[in-house]
Amino acid sequence: MEAGEFTCQRNKYMCGIVGVVGNKHATDILMQGLEKLEYRGYDSAGIFVANGVNTGRLVKSVGRIADLHAKIGIDVSGSAGIGHTRWATHGQATEENAHPHRSETERFILVHNGVIENYLQIKEEFLPGHHLKGQTDTEIAVHLIGKFVEEDKDDVLEAFKKALHIIEGSYAFALMDAQNPDTIYVAKNKSPLLIGLGDGYNMVCSDAMAMIRETSEFMEIHDKELVVLTKDAAKVTDYDGTPIQRDSYTAELDLSDIGKGTYPYYMLKEIDEQPTVMRKLISIYADSDNKMVIDPAIVKSVQEADRIYILAAGTSYNAGFASKSMIEQLTDTPVELGVASEWGYNMPLLSKKPMFILLSQSGETADSRQVLVKANAMGIPSLTVTNVPGSTLSREATYTMLLHAGPEIAVASTKAYTAQVAALAFLSKAVGEANGKKEALTFDLVRELSLVAQSIEATLSKKDSIAEKVEKLLSTTRNAFYIGRGNDYYVAMEASLKLKEISYIQCEGFAAGELKHGTISLIEEGTPVLALISDNKVVSAHTRGNVQEVAARGANVLIVAEENAAKDGDDIVVNQVHPYLSSISMVIPTQLIAYYASLQRGLDVDKPRNLAKAVTVE
Repeated sequence: MEAGEFTCQRNKYMCGIVGVVGNKHATDILMQGLEKLEYRGYDSAGIFVANGVNTGRLVKSVGRIADLHAKIGIDVSGSAGIGHTRWATHGQATEENAHPHRSETERFILVHNGVIENYLQIKEEFLPGHHLKGQTDTEIAVHLIGKFVEEDKDDVLEAFKKALHIIEGSYAFALMDAQNPDTIYVAKNKSPLLIGLGDGYNMVCSDAMAMIRETSEFMEIHDKELVVLTKDAAKVTDYDGTPIQRDSYTAELDLSDIGKGTYPYYMLKEIDEQPTVMRKLISIYADSDNKMVIDPAIVKSVQEADRIYILAAGTSYNAGFASKSMIEQLTDTPVELGVASEWGYNMPLLSKKPMFILLSQSGETADSRQVLVKANAMGIPSLTVTNVPGSTLSREATYTMLLHAGPEIAVASTKAYTAQVAALAFLSKAVGEANGKKEALTFDLVRELSLVAQSIEATLSKKDSIAEKVEKLLSTTRNAFYIGRGNDYYVAMEASLKLKEISYIQCEGFAAGELKHGTISLIEEGTPVLALISDNKVVSAHTRGNVQEVAARGANVLIVAEENAAKDGDDIVVNQVHPYLSSISMVIPTQLIAYYASLQRGLDVDKPRNLAKAVTVE
C-alpha cells in the first residue's frame, strides 16, 4: 500500500458507523441509520448482519445507499450487525475497500472511522503472509485482531485491547465476532462515536441522528474507552479494563427536524429555518426583560482576557471574521482570528491573558481540537461555540455555548453560520454590559435581532427573483468574484466559499479595494462580479467606485445592497439592520445565490463532491 491509499478518513472526511445488537430487524435499523448519515458524504457502503453463529451475510456496494439496498435480499436478516459509509478521494472506491472488513479467516468483522498512523509497521511486524483484499488501514486492524485470537490464542476482548494498545492514530471501531454475534466491541480515540440505548436492544452510531428513530437515550464514549455492547448492557472500561460509570443523556432531536419534509433539498430547508433560529436564540439567551442569560463564568473569563483568539475552519472561520468588529466594539477587547489547522502546529506569540473561542458547527473538528489540546496544556481558558451538545470540543473546552440551530444536514453550512454570529452577539453584549461599556448598554440586541429575523424573511420572499438573476449571471460561468469592504468583505469570504463548494464555480472573496492591486487583471468581458454594499456611506461609495472599475472592463455585475445604501438598478435589496448584525442579513441572498447556481447546473446541492459535513482528523 502506498501512502494515501487508506480509508476516506485519511483524507479528512467524516464517514459513518452504525451497529445494533438484540433486535430481529437489524437489517432495517442499519440501513435507515446509514441513510441518516448520508449527509456526511460517502462513495461506498456496506453492512454485515448475523443471523446465527458463523452464518452472517456481508454486503457492500460502490455508490449510494440505494445501490446497497438493491443488493440486499430477504436472506440478509438477523438480530445483530454493523454498517458503514465510506468516502475516499485517494485510492479506489471499490467493494474491496468498502467497509466492513474481515480478518484473514473471516471470523472477525470491523468498521472503522479514523486513520491508523502506524498501519505499515503493523503490517510488517505482525502480519507477514496475511492476504489483504483492499488498500485500507482498517483491513490491517481487523487482521491484527484476528491474528491475536486465532494465532496467539488470546480471547476476543484481550485481543481487542492488545490491538488498541498497538494502534496509533484516530479511530472509532465497531467489531463483531462471527462465533459470538451477540456482542459488539466498540472503542474510540478522537473520532466521534455514541451508544444508543434501546428497549431490549442496544446500538452504536457516529451520530445520534442515525438512531433517533429507535431511541432518544444515548451514552457518550470518551477517548481511549472500550465498550462491550450486548442487547442488555453497555459495559464501559478503559483499555486496561478498569470499569467506568457513565450516565446516559437524552438527545434533543425530533424525526421531523431531520427530514426534508416538502423541500427538495436540506440546504433550502435550512436556509428557510434561519428566522426561527434567530428567535430561538433570543428565547435562550435573553429573559423576559431582555437581559442577557449567559453563564456568568463565561462572562468573567472573557472579561479577564486581554485578547480574544477565535480559532475555526471553513465557514466557522468566516463567521469569526464576521463577528470580530462587533465583539471588539462591544467588549473593548482585541480579537484575533486563527486558522485552526495552522495554529495546531504553528501557534504564534500570544498575549499575557489570552482567551480562546473555538467555533465549530459539529464540535468534532479535528484541527480545532488540536488547538484546544494545546490550549488546555497551557492553561488557557476556552469556550466552544457549537451546535452539538456533548461533542468533543464541547466536552474538552472550559465552557460551551450552544447554537440551538437544530440539525444541519446539508454539507454547505447556512444556519450554523448565522447562529454563530448571533450567539457571539449575545456573549459580546453580556461582557460589554459587565464592563460598563456604553455601546453594549445601549445596544438593544433582542429588538435588533428580531429585525434581522424579519429581514431574512423579506429576503426569502424574493427567491424567484434571485433564481432568475442567478441563471442569467452564473449558469455557464467558470469563475466569479465577490467584493465588499469592512464587514461586507467578511461576508464576501463566506459567500465565495458557499458558491465554490456546491456549484464548483471558482469564486474568490476580495476586499473591494484590493482588486486593483493585481487581481483586476483577471476581469474580462462577461466575468461575474457580485458586490456587497451595506449602510456605510463612505465605504459604500468606495465599493461603488470599484464596481465601476470592473464594469468598465466588461464584468457582469450583480449588486446586493442594504436599503439605506441601495440605488436604482441594484439587483437585490436587503432590509436595513443594525451594523453589528448586518453580516447575518447580508449573507442570506448569497446563500440563495449558491443554492440556485448549484441547482441550475444539475448538481446535488446537499452533497457536493469531495466534501463532507465535518472534518474529524487532521
